[in-house]
Amino acid sequence: MLAYIVRRTLYAIPILVGINLITFALFFLVNTPDDMARMQLGVKRVTPEAIEKWKAERGYDKPLLWNAAAAGAGKLGDTIFFEKSVKLFAFDFGRAEDNRDIANEIRTRMGPSLALAVPVFLVGLAVNVTFALGMAFFRATYLDLWGVILCVAMMSISSLFYIIGGQYLISKLWHLVPISGYEGGIDAMKFLVLPVLIGVIGGIGAGSRWYRTLFLEEMGKDYVRTARAKGLAESTVMFRHVLQNALIPILTGVVVVIPLLFMGSLIVESFFGIPGLGSYTIDAIQAQDFAVVRAMVFIGSVLYIAGLLLTDISYTLVDPRVRLA
Repeated sequence: MLAYIVRRTLYAIPILVGINLITFALFFLVNTPDDMARMQLGVKRVTPEAIEKWKAERGYDKPLLWNAAAAGAGKLGDTIFFEKSVKLFAFDFGRAEDNRDIANEIRTRMGPSLALAVPVFLVGLAVNVTFALGMAFFRATYLDLWGVILCVAMMSISSLFYIIGGQYLISKLWHLVPISGYEGGIDAMKFLVLPVLIGVIGGIGAGSRWYRTLFLEEMGKDYVRTARAKGLAESTVMFRHVLQNALIPILTGVVVVIPLLFMGSLIVESFFGIPGLGSYTIDAIQAQDFAVVRAMVFIGSVLYIAGLLLTDISYTLVDPRVRLA
């Protein structure tokens, strides 16, 4: 087990380097350091001297990937990519273009993101599994048919419709909760009820259909037919056998998501004015703040790789036949 974890961790290093390289290339494909300087200086007619000064202060006055004027290892080391990316592996995110500490911003915004993402994840998982079990239990009936139709319809509707419709109906017309904003402590509940509700409803269609497929696949296997032949009630077969044996594919989707919860929701946080990491990333993209974008992509990559590792380890807990060498 330990050797497997070490090996997978070492595999992650070239993956993270490649992700950083792709992010770097995509960002500077549409932006140059001069464009970033003009955006941050915030004036239409900025002088060339001000641009050069801004670039020199932030380390953007060097070549992007290859410094032909440098000697030896400096050809790679004395570049924007090397100086901005290597520190990430020590989780030194540096400062944003507005000179705010990125690590401190992440710590501050992690709480609101988790306050939104964790309830959506837990409640959504419970609702989706329960709904899918109900459709599988009443398979080939009108309840199953209309359940599938409802899931397909909900999948076909954009998440923006749920957000805008929920804000208009629940906040603007009924005045039950604030339309946007956020406060710390217990007061955060009134700002999170609507985003959590929308997040759960928006995921019912795809989640329930997927879990229903898993349950129906398990119900067609020999051990289920054997359990029925022994006279077990259908409810016992569903909960004691089908649900338990469907845990492995369920864990594939669930465990991977857990480390990514703190990253927040880009769209929901932006629409509801929640100061989480999702809205932080959107604001950084709009402001062409490469330091923040690079840091958030790196953290997301690390967490996704950690999620895959946790998924493999969790297989051994639900299926003793799986062993990691």
